[in-house]
Amino acid sequence: MEQINDIDTATDTSRISISAHYTGYIWYKNGLSHKQFVTPMGRAAYWALKPMNIFMQKMVGASIDTFLLQRHFVLDHLVEQAIEEGFEQIVELAAGLSSRGYLIKKAHPSIHYVEGDLPGMSARKAELLDQLGRAEGHMTQPCNILDESGTHSIEALLGSLDKTKKTLIITEGLVNYFDLPTIRKVWARMAVALKQFPQARYVTEVYPKLEQHPSYKYVKVAQKVVGFFTQGEYPLHYDSNKAMQQGFIEDGFAQVAVTAPEDYYDKLDMPTSSRQSLVRLVAADV
Repeated sequence: MEQINDIDTATDTSRISISAHYTGYIWYKNGLSHKQFVTPMGRAAYWALKPMNIFMQKMVGASIDTFLLQRHFVLDHLVEQAIEEGFEQIVELAAGLSSRGYLIKKAHPSIHYVEGDLPGMSARKAELLDQLGRAEGHMTQPCNILDESGTHSIEALLGSLDKTKKTLIITEGLVNYFDLPTIRKVWARMAVALKQFPQARYVTEVYPKLEQHPSYKYVKVAQKVVGFFTQGEYPLHYDSNKAMQQGFIEDGFAQVAVTAPEDYYDKLDMPTSSRQSLVRLVAADV
């Protein structure tokens, strides 16, 4: 752990990277990550948000950590499902301090895995993976999803891959940092760029605007707290599964499946909520 302390965390003020510190600690605390991906900032963030977690557990029936773990377990499941279907290339955008790539490469050495993130976080992740003994075919590449052209764009990253292989893109903890018009432009560009592969899929999580949810007013409180913590607004997207599915189809995806964590309670050993979940998982094919 001392090695990561040599990296100046104070120079990285990206709000997305701050979130990465927190989630990196949550994964490790629950046995889903390597200790090398834990940072002092992650530990501090965990304790800073502990009162909000207690509040959410009492009022909503699940803490922020519960939602994070649920989405992580289900997204991992969807990735493993894709690998079983013959997907050979995986691109994880805004990978942060997730150890998903590290663990997948250990379980599936033949997978070509690319982690894309903002330059500062990408450099940090590259150093961590090198310290762990990076596996062959595990790449890190600077990528800014908002760049519509240039070397850091999604198009450039996908353009560097093998066009004969079935390719999967995954994002976790990214979508709700942006307002819907902004992220939909990214999805539309992604759908176009993925059409160069024989088969391609995008999996992500979305926190919808479920005003009819019995705990919605408490979610709004948590939304403001998380937004303050991450220096952003953290907007909620869509008001139903149907609207979400239609939105992705309008953005250029051909088949879209929207599920909730409770759909996997009988399949996956993960934390459960006493009420309806507040996160949705999307698998969109082009």
